[in-house]
This record gives sequence, structure tokens and C-alpha cells, in this order.
Amino acid sequence: MPKRHAVVVGAGIGGLTAAIALHRRGWHVTVCERAPEAPTTGAGIGLAPNALRALDSIDVDAAHAAGSAVPTTMGLRRSDGQWLTRTDTADMTARYGMPPIAVPRPALTAALAAALPPEALRYGTTVTAVDDAAGRPTIRTAAAPDLPADLVVAADGIHSPLRRAYFPAHPGLHYIGETAWRTIVDAPDLRIPAMSETWGRGERFGVTPLSDGRFYLYATAVVPAGTRSADHRAELRQRFGSWHDPIPALLDRVGRLDPADVLQNDLYDLAAPLPRMHHGRIAWLGDAAHAMAPNLGQGGCQAIEDAVVLAHLLPAGDSGDSGDSAGSTRPPSPRTPPHAATAPTPYASTPAGSAVWAPSVTRSRWRPATSRSVPPPPAWPCAEWTTCSTASASPDNRDPPGSFDKAPPGPARPAPHLAASSHRPSTSSTRPDLCLMMHGISKRTHSE
Repeated sequence: MPKRHAVVVGAGIGGLTAAIALHRRGWHVTVCERAPEAPTTGAGIGLAPNALRALDSIDVDAAHAAGSAVPTTMGLRRSDGQWLTRTDTADMTARYGMPPIAVPRPALTAALAAALPPEALRYGTTVTAVDDAAGRPTIRTAAAPDLPADLVVAADGIHSPLRRAYFPAHPGLHYIGETAWRTIVDAPDLRIPAMSETWGRGERFGVTPLSDGRFYLYATAVVPAGTRSADHRAELRQRFGSWHDPIPALLDRVGRLDPADVLQNDLYDLAAPLPRMHHGRIAWLGDAAHAMAPNLGQGGCQAIEDAVVLAHLLPAGDSGDSGDSAGSTRPPSPRTPPHAATAPTPYASTPAGSAVWAPSVTRSRWRPATSRSVPPPPAWPCAEWTTCSTASASPDNRDPPGSFDKAPPGPARPAPHLAASSHRPSTSSTRPDLCLMMHGISKRTHSE
């Protein structure tokens, strides 16, 4: 039987993780990325235990593949250097089973890409539209032939063209009132052991040590959207040069960088939640689905979780089963704490809009569902899942009316060109379940 085919739109951290997770489940995957090549420059990213455990469940060791640094302490400081709060990393390790790590984004992206077959990656391929009028999506690209698929994963980022195409009445992005600068500097001689964020009046400065002696630096300021200075380096010196050590010394290193190595981006999140995270056989994840402010350091981590949970819920790509084989059945890895395999909790809601059996390793309102001892999801229909609302979903798996739909349910219709967009406020709170999408993929591909 031919393998099911998934097309992932976007080769960022979430998209590549989704491609790996689906590949591990036996799917044939194609990743379409509009950039001509993989990124070689960029800033850093912190990976919390939830993301590390998710990556571990698909056999990706981020620390080994991309290098990592484990700070001795983490905390918040005032601009004069006084600590407001501080936590020993050892305490976090005892609580969560592993410490957070920090890695360079380009190194992590390269490590994820290396886990895929080379032919799966198509750089320089811009997706222009997804046509799902016939029930099975067809991906249109600017230059390559059309790609038929059993599943489309929309991991096309915060400005997601696919989100705009399928939810044109959604209000879009919301500027949170801050701009951010990011860069990486070489400073092995400074020997800064702590990961810290310093707060001033409407300004913040973060320092994260990386494994190779470099430091990932970020800074934010409350300014109107679009505010730019002639030289980011001078702007940072003017704003933060009088703050506590070692910030001035780090800014000296910033001053030696090429101006292009200091990135500035205004910060946005979604102005309103999407009414659902799927449309037929298209599923959104990461920033495309729930763009969030970076304050909690969970944007990339949530994209990784989304990807792993999505693949966990889907049927295997090389079988005709109805979904009962979903999930991992291998024993926990040595890096998974013992209680993760022995202390299950009831089904817990996840940001991907679904629920799975999860080890109780945190006190957060959702729990990372990525232990290798995770049992498969229940048989369809999944009545136990906290986000199911099957009574409101149409029996043929078309979309129920939602707050940002283009039209009420009716005959299947082609997607508009991805440039389409219009914004209207919403008054509905309908949230159809993701599990019907998974059921539809399994049922239809089995019969095709």
C-alpha cells in the first residue's frame, strides 16, 4: 500500500519537527520552503524541558546535535543589578527531569533538517495556494508541479499566508507594544554563568549563554510600531549602556558586529484565537496557529509540541489502520525521568487543540505529551478528548460554522489564492475538534 503523503509548508523549527515526526510514523513527507536555502545566521532559542522531551520522543537529541549550554542559575534582575528572583538550574532539573538549554537557531534548524531524507526538503519553493475542493488537498507552487497530499501542515509562520487564506475575516496580528533586538556575540572571557533578564522602565535586556562561549542577547523597548534607528548598535548602547555589569561589556562586543547581525523585529501575537486549528486536511501549528509574545520563551517550544502531538494523533503513514496505532510504544529514553513512565494523568488539553495521555511532570495547565511510553489515543470517536464537540461538527467532516469562516458549511470549495485577505470582527466562539480531522484522514485514506 502506498504511503500517505504530507506536505509541510515552512521549514522553520515547527515545520521541520512535524516533518520528522511524520517521517518517523511512516509518512512520505515533502517540506516546501520559500527561502532559497537553510538559514546560516540568526539568534538563539531556549528549549525548555517540554520541548526537549518532545524532541526526544522522535529521536532528536537537540543538545547533542546543536550543542547547548546549561546555565547555573536563571532569574530576573533590576537595571542596577539587584536580583528580583533567581532559580538554581539544579532545582529545575529535579522538578522537571532535565534542565532547559539554549542553542543557536541555525544549528538547531540544521540538526532538524539533517534528520530528514535530503529529497524531502524543497528550498526555493513558494506555496501559492492549497486547493482542497476535491477533499484531498493539492498544493500549488510558484514553479514546481502541483503536489497532491493526504495532509497539509501549515507551519508558515506568524504572517501565515495559509491562515489568511482560510480565515480571511480573522483580525490578524496584534502589536503588543514592544520592539525587540536580537544578536549573538563572542565573549568566552566574560564567563557569565547565569541566564538573566533585566527589567527597566519599559525596557528589558536578556543574556543567555551558549555552548561555544557565545551569548544570545535580546533587548526590548516599548515604542510605536515601525520605530527604527539608523544604527541598532548605537541604539542599544544608548538605552542599556548604563545598566549593570556585564551588559556594558556585552554591548562593547555588539559594537564590533556588522550592523546586519543585529536583528530588530516588532513583536506581535494573534489578535484573537483561531476558531479551530484545522480545515479539512490542513492543520496549522506554531506561530501560524497561535503566535504568542516571547515573554514566556515558549513560542518555539509550543511549535515543537504541536508537531509531535499532531503526528502522534495521526495514523501511521504506511498502514491502512484507523488510527489505533498512533503514538509511540517504545520504552522511555534514559533522559526521561522514571516517573514520566509510571505516573499517568487523565487526558490533558494541549495547545494543538487536542488531548493525549500525558505523564504528570509539571504543574502547568497542560502537560507535554511526549513520553515514549505514551499509549495510543482511544478508538474513534474520541469521546474522552477534552476538546471534542462532535455534536456540532458536520458528519462529512466539512467545517462547521466558525467565527472566521469564509462561508457556512456547504459544497466543498477551492481555497482562494493565498494573497486573499479581509478582516471582520468575530462574535462566535465555535471551536470544532481536531480529532474529526484525524478521523477523516484515516477513514478516507484507508478507502482510497
